[in-house]
Amino acid sequence: MTVPHKVQASTLMLPVVDLAPILEDPTSPAALEECRKAAEALKTYSALAVRDPRVTEDNSTTFLDTMEDYFAQSHEAKMPDCRPQYGYQVGATPENTEKPRCGRDDRCNEMVQNMSPENQPLPYDGTDPKWRFFWRIGEAPKVTKFQALNAEPVIPAAFPQWESVMNQWGNLMHNAVSKLAEALAVGFDLPTETFVNMAKYGPHLLAPTGSDLEKYGKVGTVLAGFHYDLNFLTIHGKSRFPGLHIWTPKGEKLLAKIPDGCLLVQAGKQMEWLTGGTVKAGYHEVVVVEDTLKAMERQVARNRPLWRISSTLFYHMASDNVLTPQGHFATPETREAYPETLTGKQVQAELGLISLMNEETA
Repeated sequence: MTVPHKVQASTLMLPVVDLAPILEDPTSPAALEECRKAAEALKTYSALAVRDPRVTEDNSTTFLDTMEDYFAQSHEAKMPDCRPQYGYQVGATPENTEKPRCGRDDRCNEMVQNMSPENQPLPYDGTDPKWRFFWRIGEAPKVTKFQALNAEPVIPAAFPQWESVMNQWGNLMHNAVSKLAEALAVGFDLPTETFVNMAKYGPHLLAPTGSDLEKYGKVGTVLAGFHYDLNFLTIHGKSRFPGLHIWTPKGEKLLAKIPDGCLLVQAGKQMEWLTGGTVKAGYHEVVVVEDTLKAMERQVARNRPLWRISSTLFYHMASDNVLTPQGHFATPETREAYPETLTGKQVQAELGLISLMNEETA
């Protein structure tokens, strides 16, 4: 799925939230300022950058190198790692399996049609040519109605270091996003533990993607079609290849950029639900842009595989918890717009719309 014209949007350097003062003393004026900044950034952009002093460049390098080597294996070597019977919620998901839900969502299509041409996404009516690997992070619930969302992990045969590498990066991302969730609660004038308590035993997923730029490295190729994330918050390390377009709640399309040493965080649908729409789930796409080609040259010079990795973790509310607007976000209007819904049911419905789960796997 390609288009012939220039595709790269204007670049936005996202606001940076520094977790250091929050980790040092969450009640200090400096910490409270970061909390307010985080809440404001999510309301304005549905995204922000976060700096966590506990996450190092070496951590990121180890993870990205491991994932490049994994995805650079042959198709046949990766297929035993797939678990379609669990809606691909553990192990590998082959390329051209996930479909952006917007293609079958009338409201989303209408929203796109009402955008100005320069803010419209690239075509999103096909499947995404990216692989993915799901690895569970955090403690699983002892009892749940949603076993398929809490399945056993998959360890690839050729990677004895897999468990330690995945857990190290996944726990770093989980710790960072959990601390940010506390900061956001404070920034929104809610009790500090509001979101982290609901996220305990959530099916948090380390979910790196891999896109083969030898096959799909032409400018304009859509690697992940226009969509929002179904979870609460999504956190990534910095990719070696630019190409993530985000949309602000006002519908402006921007090429997301974060400073070195920072992580990227995006609001998902569960965040929108719990804030009664004050924060909107952030739409985004990943495409090959002009800047991606320059990064490909750098990767070739390093003699590394031409695979674009996203070092993504999806932070979820627990499957058996109820989604409903929290605290002062709960009004008659928001309760009607965001009715009480079991989180696991919300996830299953969304997975059906992106073609990962059906009635048999649910």
